[in-house]
Amino acid sequence: MTSPEFIRTVANRYASQLQLCYPLTSASFSLAKTIHSHMVTSGFHPAGHIRNRLIDVYSKSSRIVYAHHLFDKIHEPDIVSRTTLVSAYSSSGDIKTARKMFEETPFSIRDTVFYNAMITGYSRNEDGHACIELFRRMLREEFRPDDFTFTTVLGGLALVVNRAMQCKQFHCVVLKSGAGFVTSVLNALVSVYVNCGSVFEARKLFDEIKEKDELSWTTMVMGYVKNDELDAARELVDGTSEKLGVAWNAMISGYVHRGRYEEALDMFRKMYFVGIKMDEFAYTSIISCCAHAALFHLGKQVHCYVLRTEAKPTPGFLLPVNNALVTLYWKCDKVDWARRIFDNMPVKDLVSWNAILSGYVNAGRFDEGRLFFRKMPERNHLTWTVMISGLAQNGFGEEGLKLFNQMKSEGFQPCDYAFAGAITSCAMLGALETGRQLHAQLVRLGLDSSLSAGNALITMYARCGVVEAANVLFLTMPCVDSVSWNAMIAALGQHGYGIQALELFEQMLGAGISPDRITFLTILSACSHAGLVKEGQYYFNSMHRLYGITPGEDHYVRLVDLLCRAGKFLEAKDVISSMPFEPGAAVWEALLAGCRTHGNVDLGTQAAERLIELMPQHDGSYVLLSNMYATAGRWNDAANARKLMRDRGVRKEPGCSWVEVENKVHVFLVDDTVHPEVQAIYNYLNKLVPEMRRLGYVPDTKFVLQDIESDHKERVLSAHSEKLAVAFALLKLPSGATVRVFKNLRICGDCHNAFKFMSKVVGREIIVRDAKRFHHFRDCECSCGDYW
Repeated sequence: MTSPEFIRTVANRYASQLQLCYPLTSASFSLAKTIHSHMVTSGFHPAGHIRNRLIDVYSKSSRIVYAHHLFDKIHEPDIVSRTTLVSAYSSSGDIKTARKMFEETPFSIRDTVFYNAMITGYSRNEDGHACIELFRRMLREEFRPDDFTFTTVLGGLALVVNRAMQCKQFHCVVLKSGAGFVTSVLNALVSVYVNCGSVFEARKLFDEIKEKDELSWTTMVMGYVKNDELDAARELVDGTSEKLGVAWNAMISGYVHRGRYEEALDMFRKMYFVGIKMDEFAYTSIISCCAHAALFHLGKQVHCYVLRTEAKPTPGFLLPVNNALVTLYWKCDKVDWARRIFDNMPVKDLVSWNAILSGYVNAGRFDEGRLFFRKMPERNHLTWTVMISGLAQNGFGEEGLKLFNQMKSEGFQPCDYAFAGAITSCAMLGALETGRQLHAQLVRLGLDSSLSAGNALITMYARCGVVEAANVLFLTMPCVDSVSWNAMIAALGQHGYGIQALELFEQMLGAGISPDRITFLTILSACSHAGLVKEGQYYFNSMHRLYGITPGEDHYVRLVDLLCRAGKFLEAKDVISSMPFEPGAAVWEALLAGCRTHGNVDLGTQAAERLIELMPQHDGSYVLLSNMYATAGRWNDAANARKLMRDRGVRKEPGCSWVEVENKVHVFLVDDTVHPEVQAIYNYLNKLVPEMRRLGYVPDTKFVLQDIESDHKERVLSAHSEKLAVAFALLKLPSGATVRVFKNLRICGDCHNAFKFMSKVVGREIIVRDAKRFHHFRDCECSCGDYW
């Protein structure tokens, strides 16, 4: 029979061996398992304290199955083993099992530490309400909370608090308990005040802490940053001699998120000079600063500094820093550099993959982006949203919609940003019915109040010809931002409602919304479409004078277009000569388009020469020049322009028009013979034209830009793609339904005139969206007032 002394000796030896498992490392589990195996094979039955130690090692090594198996063999588990397992399940996120073990524990053996374990579990799993409720139950069951209890339950309260009164009530409980002088408890209380926005109360309590530690300072600084009081945070940091790395990191991050990049850089430099060691948080913040501010060379210097100073970086350091560097390089148009960093990363996560995907999409490198998307080992909502939005904004609307449907078929519930991308695709395609279906889905999912989706819907309805629906949506949105105002101003301008667009702009100013550069682009376009020359010039001049916005080349393009549409070529030339930079292709294209409209051949030729010099492969330059010559009857010059185009291998984009009928998009080309119902369309047009003639319509053959016999010119006009699309819609849509047709190029002058008479004959509104604007035809009139 084994003596008690021998058993104690063996037990002490096992206990000593298990002590070697602490502090816990990656080898602790293997060592504990080996010791445990030896106990089993030797027939040793461990006492409670040894079993508890094994359970503790297994639990903290994320081997809860082993721990629970050992726990189940204990006849009457004590409070220590129960507390250990409750903590283990909570830490693993299995709060349900943790709560089950908690409730199954006899009331008679519970203690404060046991309650603390469960309260901590709720706090770590961000269930603040359950955390507070268990604390109240603890008090009702007369268990005395200790300092750790208060620290933990205050962490849970910080998750859900929304009123200062709640903070003060808990503050009173802390004071009554006698814990009102414990630094850790007061730090947690400061955090609670900060989270409910009571920064003044938080600072008052912070000042009352007699023995402040690093967490005290960090909590207060981060509280200021969170509540956008960066100057107060900076004053606090500058007022201490403590080298608070976390607080400095919070300051830099706060500056970056608020767009105060110079101050973020200044803080980073000071951090270096005072000798605070940089960690991954400091580096990621400052690299993000360089990315947002397009400071490529400075970001590159930071990258070099990291390589030089971090000899053996840990995976936890490398991953976030490399992700930030990937973002820096693609945002600075160095996608290939970003890809090299990505390829050399020892560890990658989904953030890494999404960053490279964003780089390809942002650079318009969709072939590489599609390939990379297919190779990704996993995808999340951001992955899909980046691709869908990128495709939509770069002219791949149909592919964007297909990808949106694929996202849903693969089990992802689209977020509001994904919906916004799909809705933008509908706007580009003119797919009104699909856009309406997406709008209905947003309402059903409760996402209709989303700002991003709402802004996309405004644009979609406007670009699909339903400006009234866009306006109703704008007026009923629960909240709007500058993007919303810009979208609605642009919608009114595109549809020819220039005066209303200017009135809305004034309302925007009255609402306290500051205009940005996009606002002025929409205003100048609205003025251009409506012929509001003086107003456009006034708003252009007010950009820098009143709002401090320096006009860019795109603003000058709008101003030149405004003047050229009105035939004011001398003023347009003065604007071009006064530009603070060399005029680009878009400026000369605006001048050429105006010359073509007004027949200013000499100036148009000069503009075309500059345009072709800058963009020799752009088809529009040659087409505009050729059409200008043809309109002036200079057929040889027109032919030479076409020949030059052919000799240089430039292909003209074919004109096409499309219309949505019964959820299907029908596309028509000039002189179309492919559409299955094309003969019925030509027959219908032949019936309409005599009725239009009786109202005064005369085909305007000067828009036939070919040197052919005059008797053939009317037949050429009747085969234009927009006429075919409108005729098809009139044949197929229900009686009285509005016709909405879309064209990729500028509408033909004869077609414009014909649709006015056609709208009177059929008694319907006909809406045509061309490359520049909308035309609403009804009762022999167009919304553009023939100014286009």
